[in-house]
Amino acid sequence: MFSRLLASLSASLGATQATRELAWMKQALDSGASNVPLVEMVRRRSLGEPLQYILGTSEYLSHPNYTIGTQPFGPLNLLTRPPVLIPRSETEHWVIRLAETFTPTAQNPVSLLDLGTGSGCIPLLLCHLWPPGSIRAHGVDISPHALRLAKDNAALCGIPSRLDEKKPKNTFTTSSANFLAEDFADTAMRINPSYDFITSNPPYIPWKEYLELPRSVIGFEDPKALFGGPSGFDFYHAIAHIISHKDILKPSAVVALEVGHDQAITVENLMRDTGRFRRTDIWLDPWGKQRTVIARM
Repeated sequence: MFSRLLASLSASLGATQATRELAWMKQALDSGASNVPLVEMVRRRSLGEPLQYILGTSEYLSHPNYTIGTQPFGPLNLLTRPPVLIPRSETEHWVIRLAETFTPTAQNPVSLLDLGTGSGCIPLLLCHLWPPGSIRAHGVDISPHALRLAKDNAALCGIPSRLDEKKPKNTFTTSSANFLAEDFADTAMRINPSYDFITSNPPYIPWKEYLELPRSVIGFEDPKALFGGPSGFDFYHAIAHIISHKDILKPSAVVALEVGHDQAITVENLMRDTGRFRRTDIWLDPWGKQRTVIARM
């Protein structure tokens, strides 16, 4: 039966990936992490369902009607839940580098705004990697599904929403907001007067590429978290408008933006054109693609 299942999975994934994923499925069954029959796992995966959901559980916290999966993200193991974007390894790579490049302290804590926070993966990993009491992070998203998942991930990672007077801790809070709105900068400054860091992995896929996405993405993840407008740059223009507000960034602020595989130069120029930054850099992902634009005041 195993060879028949491998052949079925290979037809949709290719032999190498099918062999790897079938081993993970069997491991999940043998360890008791999943009680889904192997035949059913292969059927669902062959239809394009993300492996994270197939290997996940059927309930967590207060959401028993959702299928929950998990995704490693740095040292964290984050919950995933449709239709929220599953954290990618490209994002993990630059967030770890960001944590290694800048070193806030409890004596001089930083404030961070994450635009389109999704699962909360970016601020939560920084909260985990930076010293206790050194960061107060806030994530905004338009999706109620994303905000619920981000809160659940914060609880799972042990990152509170309030400061502890007795013991220094990093904090993470969320709110519902649309950062495409013309007055979003005013909304953000009501949350916190100004920010040391603004991070974002915004929707950046242009229409032509969106139509070519595999079913494992387009069939399970929110189009609002993927589609960046006809050209893919709608959200970057919005971010440039936000950071152009004279008071939203602190004097030594850093903006870190994930970009599509051919968007880095355009986004870097958008940041430069705001006149706010003394330096911009483009960071490569592990596969050599220009993946992150870093702008420093």
